[in-house]
Parts: sequence; C-alpha cells; structure tokens
Amino acid sequence: MLVTRKIFIIVTGITVLAALAAWQWFPRPQEPGYRFVLSWGEEGDEAGKLNEPIGIAIAGDEVFVSDAGNNRIQVFALGGQFLRAFGHEGGAVGELSRPMLMDIARGKLYVAEYGNDRVQVFSLKGGPLEVIGSTGSGPGEFDSPGGVDVDERGRLYVADFFNHRVQLLEPDGTFIRQVGETGRKGIRAGLFNYPTDVAIMPDGSLAVADAYNDRVQVFGPDGSFVRKWGGPFALDIHGPFNSWFSVATAVSVGPRGNVFVADFYNHRIQKFSPEGRFLVSIGEKGSGAGELFYPTDVAVDGEGNVYVVDFGNNRVQVFQQFK
Repeated sequence: MLVTRKIFIIVTGITVLAALAAWQWFPRPQEPGYRFVLSWGEEGDEAGKLNEPIGIAIAGDEVFVSDAGNNRIQVFALGGQFLRAFGHEGGAVGELSRPMLMDIARGKLYVAEYGNDRVQVFSLKGGPLEVIGSTGSGPGEFDSPGGVDVDERGRLYVADFFNHRVQLLEPDGTFIRQVGETGRKGIRAGLFNYPTDVAIMPDGSLAVADAYNDRVQVFGPDGSFVRKWGGPFALDIHGPFNSWFSVATAVSVGPRGNVFVADFYNHRIQKFSPEGRFLVSIGEKGSGAGELFYPTDVAVDGEGNVYVVDFGNNRVQVFQQFK
C-alpha cells in the first residue's frame, strides 16, 4: 500500500506539473481570430510598388511604409491607394539608407536608418527636419538602429541593433540613459541579442522586441526590468507554438494596450495582453490572401484593424478581428 501511495503521489505531481507547463508554455487562443480585408503592393521600384518593405506607421487616414530596398518612404491611403513618396539613397539630409521601423509623433515622422546609423525626422509631407545620432557605440551614437518610438515629451527610445541596447534620448539627441550593456549579448533579464524595435505602452512602460533572443522584454518608465515573455522562461528557446517566437522583429501597441509582435520566421503576428498573456495569432506562411511570408512590422489603427508589412511578399496586408 505504501509503494502504491508513493506512486500515486508521484504520478499526480507529474500530471499537475505537466498541466501547469501546458497552460504556461502552450496557451490556447483567448480571443476571436482575424480575417483578411485587403492588401496592396508588388515587387518593383515604380510608385506604389515595394522592394523589401520593413516598417509601417499610421497617421489619421494615411499609412507610411519604409520601402527599404528602394531607400524611400511611401505613403498610402488606408485603402492602399498610393499618395506620395519621398527620399532616395544617400547619406545627406533627406536621403535614406535602408529605412527601418518608424514612429509618428507630434506631427512628425521618425525613421530609424539602418545604413546611416541615425534617426531622421521628416514632416508628414516628406520634408526633412533634422538628423539625430551618428555612427558609433558611445552615448547617443548608433550601430544600425532598427526601430524608434517617441514619448509625449518628444524623447526618443531607439533600438540600437549591433550595440545590443536601447537608448533614451532627449528630443535634440542628448543621451539620458540606456537599457542593456553596450556590445554585450545576453539572455538574462535586461540584456539583449540584437534588439530591433521598441513601443511605449499606455502606462509609460517600454516593450522591446529582443529579436534574436526570441522574446519581448518590458521595462518600467525608470528603465527597470518588469517582465519578459516568449517560450519557456523567455530564455531564447524558439519554436512555432503560441506565445513562442522565432525572431521577434517588431512590437506595436494597439488602442487597448494590447501588444502585437511580428514573429518573423513563424510567418505570423501574435497578439498579447499588456501583461504578456497570449490572445490570438494572425496569418500563416504563404503568398495568398491573408498569408504572410516573413512579416517585419505591424501597426494598429484606431478601429483595431491590423496592418502588416509582408516583407517576403513585398506588400502590406490588412486584417480585421471577427466580432
């Protein structure tokens, strides 16, 4: 009887642990899915065509797309109609070298430039306004920045890709502080492995796409670590399961504070609560309507519609949640 009781206790313990692991690491969708609405774009360099698009941002009824392979920004209506374009390859003010992820704030467009190691600021009509940063690893310098977000005070958070850090700068580019250790990769909380994007959350916290650690990290307004998610213990264990990532390239915060993450090699967008609880995924691998091939960025409009940069298919796709 004693042996049987011990076996029962062991089996029960294993069952409980397995259930907890399944709940934590293999969560089920908590919300209705999304349906495909429309798409636009095809490969090319003519107006309205795209070559390796990477970033997206929405202002009112206009959609801004960083057309990285063509070294320009293109602007479309919400329905995909081409409106205008600006920028061309180069390093001078107003020129671009592989524009990446962007933010629109205070009536301006902020563009992280991977090739020029800077953030360039434009008017929404396309006029160049200022350049922030230069090449290097010192305070306020960048080594291929991937993404930028701007707070209500005009301060910039910049994902500094090869420097493995996120910098906070004054509107004029003066260094305030950083998260991460310059030039050091790592998997413990607060370290990064090629961060690619940042997004300010409603409470002032900062979500970071810690791309090659296959996770999202969140930091408080003071820069202190708050939480992380993505795979078991968020320790760079990649996979195709819900809430796991295979290179998390971008983060975007929706109108209700939910966090949308571009899951590059899993060919999907994942949606989470502000606390990191998995809600639902959008898309699957392919080239058909509603399918994705290496998505790089995601933006959400005021109505909750989700706009995805479908990098591998050279297009933008729009999704709407089922009611």
